[in-house]
Amino acid sequence: MLAPRKVKHRKQHTGRMKGLATRGNAVSFGHYGLKALEPGWISSRQIEAVRVAITRKVRKHGKMWIRIFPDKPITKKPAETRMGKGKGAPEYWVAVVKPGRILFEVEVTNEEQAKEAFSTAAHKLPIKTKIVARREVGA
Repeated sequence: MLAPRKVKHRKQHTGRMKGLATRGNAVSFGHYGLKALEPGWISSRQIEAVRVAITRKVRKHGKMWIRIFPDKPITKKPAETRMGKGKGAPEYWVAVVKPGRILFEVEVTNEEQAKEAFSTAAHKLPIKTKIVARREVGA
């Protein structure tokens, strides 16, 4: 599973997910991309599940890129613990995703393969997504 090797601060504030993605909102590497339509947190386990699903469909016929990385620690207090006594210990890592962000990209021979791979991948994610094709510069 993905997790940062080293972080400046062990615990982070929850934060907000206002607005649209201004970076990472275009297909840069492959021919097709999976685009987020709503904001949310995507955990490292979910990213791994999607990676496995896409790899199974694409195999040797294409290439895949993961465009998100879980760099936000989510803390949790133990069950049946009284209030107070500080913030809980980091439990897992998430990637903060805003609408418009390209999550995954693939480079395959035909569009049908990409649609099939991304439709199975979309079922593993907690947010709504859509498949987008690369826009050629000057077209």
